[in-house]
Order: sequence, then C-alpha cells, then structure tokens
Amino acid sequence: MSEDAHDGTVLLTLPTELRSAFKEPLGPVETDADVLLASVTGPLVTVGDIVTYHLVEAGRQPDVALVDERTKRAPVDEAVRDAVVNPDLTVSNPAGTVTEELVVAIRDSLADGTATTIFVEGEEDLATLPAVLLAPDGASVVYGQPGEGMVHVRVTPESRARMRALVERMDGDVDRALSFC
Repeated sequence: MSEDAHDGTVLLTLPTELRSAFKEPLGPVETDADVLLASVTGPLVTVGDIVTYHLVEAGRQPDVALVDERTKRAPVDEAVRDAVVNPDLTVSNPAGTVTEELVVAIRDSLADGTATTIFVEGEEDLATLPAVLLAPDGASVVYGQPGEGMVHVRVTPESRARMRALVERMDGDVDRALSFC
C-alpha cells in the first residue's frame, strides 16, 4: 500500500440535499446471488457486509470487499461477521464522507490483484462512488439496497460519468478526490 494510504483526510461530505440521490438504486437490483454472479465477468467489488456475505456464500470471493460489521446501523450477526470480516487492512471513514484513506485503499487493492477485505471504521456506504470510478471497465460493484436486495453497477464509461456527476455535487475537495481516479 502506498504511503499516502494513512491519510484520513475527509475529501468529500454528502450534503443533506444530495441524500435523496442515493435512495434510488444506481443499477439493477437482484435478490438471488447466483443470478447476480452469472452477470459478473470482471473484477468484483462489494460494498457492505450482507452483500459480501451472500456472494461469498454463493462461492465468489470478491476481489475487493468493503465491510464495517454493521447493517442498517446495527451490528451484523456472528455468522456474517465470521464469513466476511477477516480484514487485510483497516481504514477510517466517518459516516456520510469519503476519506483519502478509503479511496487509496480501494485503488491499491484493485491494483494489487489479490482478494482484499477492507474493514472500514465508520461507514462504508459511500464507497460505491470511488469503487466505480477506480475499477476497470467491465468490473462489477455490488452494494446493498436495504429491504430490496443487491444493486449491481457494471463499470462502464456511462456508470463512471454518473458517479463523477454525483461526486461533483458533494461538499469538499472534489478535485483532489477525482485526482485519484
């Protein structure tokens, strides 16, 4: 991991008026892990303990998994924790933010090419943004939509443009955040 990975500087903060943009799924929603996995062809990034658990249980270890031992603001149960939380590295990322440390960890883990679990102290919810911006074309980023299922975002120039547009509407150092991507 690069030296700048230890910088917990908050790059982006989700403004209140943008929260509604994240209520709608950013891709198709699937409830069956096997069906979702059938459409995964490249690297797989998971954001969230429950999504990671379901895909691991279906036989696919994500290339990069971001977990925080929580679901719907409550601790995950022991079975989920045991299956997915064996972190290769730990980063800090307060709720409603994207830190430099998180972005660098995702970037370096994707470049490393070995399966990596990143434990996020704080909250990993917004990690979908840098994950889509950093992953190669054809990769899949999957995150949980509470009460609905797993959202599959295939990384394409179009999905990257959509994430970039969201990032550009956030508060903070947008230019620095995008410089990593």
